[in-house]
Amino acid sequence: MSLSPEPQPAALAASDAADRTRLGVCLTWDGADFVVVAPRAAAVDLCLIDTDDAGDVIAERRVGLHGPRLGVWSAHVPGVRAGQRYGYRVHGPWDPSEGMLFNPRKLLLDPYARAIDGAPQLGPELYAHAVEEDLSPTFVPFVPSELDSAGHVALGVVTGEQFAVVPGPKVPDGRTVVYETHVKGFTRTMPGVPPELRGTYAGLAHPASIEHLRSLGVTTVELLPIHAAFSEAFLLQRGRTNYWGYSTLSYFAPEPSYATATAQAAGPQAVLDELRGMVSLLHEAGLEVIMDVVYNHTCESGADGPTLSLRGLDNREYYLHAPHQPAQYIDVTGTGNTVDFRSTRAVQLVLDSLRYWAGDVGVDGFRFDLAVTLGRDASEFHPRHPLLIGMSTDPILRGVKLIAEPWDIGPGGWRTGQFPLPFHDWNDRYRGTVRSFWLRDASEISKGRLGSDLRDLATRLSGSADIFSYGELPGGRGPLGSVNFVTAHDGFTLRDLVSYDYKHNLANGEDNRDGTDDNRSWNHGFEGPLPEGMGGGPIEMLRRRSSRNVLATLFVSAGTPMLLGGDEMGRTQDGNNNSYCQDSPISW
Repeated sequence: MSLSPEPQPAALAASDAADRTRLGVCLTWDGADFVVVAPRAAAVDLCLIDTDDAGDVIAERRVGLHGPRLGVWSAHVPGVRAGQRYGYRVHGPWDPSEGMLFNPRKLLLDPYARAIDGAPQLGPELYAHAVEEDLSPTFVPFVPSELDSAGHVALGVVTGEQFAVVPGPKVPDGRTVVYETHVKGFTRTMPGVPPELRGTYAGLAHPASIEHLRSLGVTTVELLPIHAAFSEAFLLQRGRTNYWGYSTLSYFAPEPSYATATAQAAGPQAVLDELRGMVSLLHEAGLEVIMDVVYNHTCESGADGPTLSLRGLDNREYYLHAPHQPAQYIDVTGTGNTVDFRSTRAVQLVLDSLRYWAGDVGVDGFRFDLAVTLGRDASEFHPRHPLLIGMSTDPILRGVKLIAEPWDIGPGGWRTGQFPLPFHDWNDRYRGTVRSFWLRDASEISKGRLGSDLRDLATRLSGSADIFSYGELPGGRGPLGSVNFVTAHDGFTLRDLVSYDYKHNLANGEDNRDGTDDNRSWNHGFEGPLPEGMGGGPIEMLRRRSSRNVLATLFVSAGTPMLLGGDEMGRTQDGNNNSYCQDSPISW
């Protein structure tokens, strides 16, 4: 087949950036410096975009970057000011067998963009390789797509001066009580929050929200991902989205859809301001803010996924490939791709992102999704991996809370208790033991069978010394290294733990195959919500008693307790234990 001529590189900028070590955009007195990493590229064009009021692209000016010097491309562009939309086009070889997927017809998001305008629109234009209507590859091996992605992708936005964020309260580890929630779901139906603020950053910081949090006695609000995200193609094709946000598009820009309509209309800078204002107001109320962050993979999915940012800049630099087979990914995350933390630039990207959120935005800590991936040297996990040591010793990051989800789906993926100081680990052994004692064992006993003994429960109540008393220092990290939880965003809510014996995930459209079957729950004799007239009967009394038993155990156990948002009021997901794609009352 014949392809249309490939776009030619733009003329080089008149001058280079003053500081080529500072990635992203840096405003200067007369313009801006642009710096991006693309070590295997043949040329990189900066694309300065003008849009109309509807967000449609009306003009694109291309400027050639100088490079590569040590893999870096850069330029100084006079006249650029805050609010400028931009992206990159990268020229280079097309050789899928070698993992080379450069296609200058694709407008790429700067990985260091502090704000974004618009969102990717799923379609053939997003793919660097030619695809069919159903987005499957047209040819194998891949051939480059001739479609231009401008107008179908998110644009980076140059940000300006920021107001100072109110410092956080620095709650000591021994006093920390974590409350896990979702920015949108927390206030989407909350009385007392004005309708225009519900489901937004501003809504989370509304006095009604803060009063509720303070009344619970929690000290630290852990937010499901607020990095800008793009849902997986298979979800969008079914009319669903990744509601939880574990499909990151940008490690620096906040998710625009969580801002109020007023802020979104005012532009990306206003979205960022609203987020920073939320952090300030929560700090003023004495509450810490922790971000759930997803650095283990991106929204670009598998090798046949869309090309939005990192894949187009340098597929081989950022993603983990099979040994001697650069066309194939190694996937230890279950999402199609894995960020390769053997790469210096990948490690730098994560550390720079963390410093930005902790230093400039003022958040008080991070919970790392599938954190074992962050410590992998390809297949093996190392507690002293450079990225983990970098987080532990960085002058900015060592002063914030670091929480690991200590597993992934790769070989040797369960590593609870093995992360270095000052990390805290989610303790899944605690979750399973408390559920078993109060629910599964009680269910067995009610049927005339035997439950288990108390030895494991005693260990969990007293701080899980079998897991956390080891490490690089004598005595390990101690009980506070354990984040104790019985429920989290992933799985049954507390109400559903005492109301269902089985998962009910048909609403997800996967024939109830998704979600775990290891729930250790008990419906107390009736599956699901009680019929009218039984609401005040013995089954409901038993369910409430079991709920109180579980919560009381959580709050008297040695360790750092975490409460799932909504459990304090008996929130139900109708038996759905994998509500990741439910942007609906199921999750709100």
